[in-house]
Amino acid sequence: MTEIATPPRLRTREDEMVPRTMVRLVLGILAICLALVAWARWTDRPLESAPANSPILAERVVFLSAGMSGAAQVLDANGSVIATLDETTGGFVAGITRVLDRERGKYGVSLDGPVVLRLREGNRLSLYDPSTEWSAELMGFGATNTRAFARLLGTP
Repeated sequence: MTEIATPPRLRTREDEMVPRTMVRLVLGILAICLALVAWARWTDRPLESAPANSPILAERVVFLSAGMSGAAQVLDANGSVIATLDETTGGFVAGITRVLDRERGKYGVSLDGPVVLRLREGNRLSLYDPSTEWSAELMGFGATNTRAFARLLGTP
């Protein structure tokens, strides 16, 4: 009777698993995060990362329309053209318009409604959609992109 030799094992199951210490550390970090979030909610801690509601210095109602090419058109409340932007200059405005359309689609409201462009104290520029209550602080997108909307407001 011949004995069948088993090949030597190069790796063991324990070598392939994540070390228990690492799993415990990750679970501990998750538990700490959950406890901090629960504490913040139970104590009604205010949102600290939200920008302060500073006074509005100027605002303008505009209508945005854009294509997938990056071209965009901006109209004022009377329907007069404020700006017609081609593919090279309208990319950011077109991108924001697509985000706005997606938000409006989620709420089932008209895609061609007005938005309010606001300049707040501290040179903070924001866009607000009254139909969905969606807003975006434009300062987070960089100076060049913010300037694109500042021109629409009529400020340099």
